[in-house]
Amino acid sequence: MSATTGRRSAETAPDTGQAGSTGRKPGLGLKTRRRLTTGIKLGLLTLAVIYALFPVVWVISSSVNPTNSIVGQGLIPAGATLENFRSLVGDPANPFPLWMWNSIKISAISSFFVVVACALAAYSFSRFRYRGRRAGLLSVLLVQLFPNLLTIVALYLLLQQIGQVFPSFGLNSHGGLILIYAGGALGIYTWLMKGYFDTIPKELEESAMVDGASRLQSFIYVFLPMVRPILAVVGVLTFIATYADFLLPRVLLTSTDQYTLALGMYQFISEQYTQQWGIFSAAALVGALPIVIVFFALQRQLVGGLTSGGVKG
Repeated sequence: MSATTGRRSAETAPDTGQAGSTGRKPGLGLKTRRRLTTGIKLGLLTLAVIYALFPVVWVISSSVNPTNSIVGQGLIPAGATLENFRSLVGDPANPFPLWMWNSIKISAISSFFVVVACALAAYSFSRFRYRGRRAGLLSVLLVQLFPNLLTIVALYLLLQQIGQVFPSFGLNSHGGLILIYAGGALGIYTWLMKGYFDTIPKELEESAMVDGASRLQSFIYVFLPMVRPILAVVGVLTFIATYADFLLPRVLLTSTDQYTLALGMYQFISEQYTQQWGIFSAAALVGALPIVIVFFALQRQLVGGLTSGGVKG
């Protein structure tokens, strides 16, 4: 009887393994899910690239547009020409090469002074302990909190007074503009360098001084080579900020031969009935070349300066 009951139970019992295999809905395989994820990422990346490059493509299209206008402009203008680029060189009323040289000169000199001054100040705050050190750091940070827009009147009056004694550093001079750029960037970049300098071990300089080097020699030959990435970062950021600035030159410079690139380019579109958008676009493309060259020349140092400080110490 027990054998009969066992056989009957076996016949009536459901085949759970077979039912489970046939009743479960087939899901996406691992390879299919990976392909789907990769496709979504590539799609988002493509949209981001298009979004970032579209303004550049439109500027290039406008620079070769013979109508010198952006009204009704297509992505590929009819009768594309390089006449707008040639117009940048042959117009004595708008000396574009001189404006570009003025911006490069002012930006390079300002960057040099900012790097030197910030390196010395940050080294002092990082390596020495003295009375007023913390108050000095907080004061530098506090001054940096005020936007430059609030200080334009004060800067104008300051340069006006300086120009009475030293005309080369007064109004309508590149020297005065360099003084403002160099002084205005000391705050935030001093803090940036100080944080990076703190990650460099003091023992390296102390060992150099034990071997007979002075404090200045250890700073120049031992310390500076190790902090070269952050120096490059500060130099490039200062160069870009001063090269593209428009507000201060607009207020402090008055003669055409003293104009910077941004202020000079404004002349192409400032008139009501003679807005030259094609020449303006061509000037924008040519004017961007120094920034691109500086960035690619110091690309390795920039990556090191922006990332090394977060993983050291």
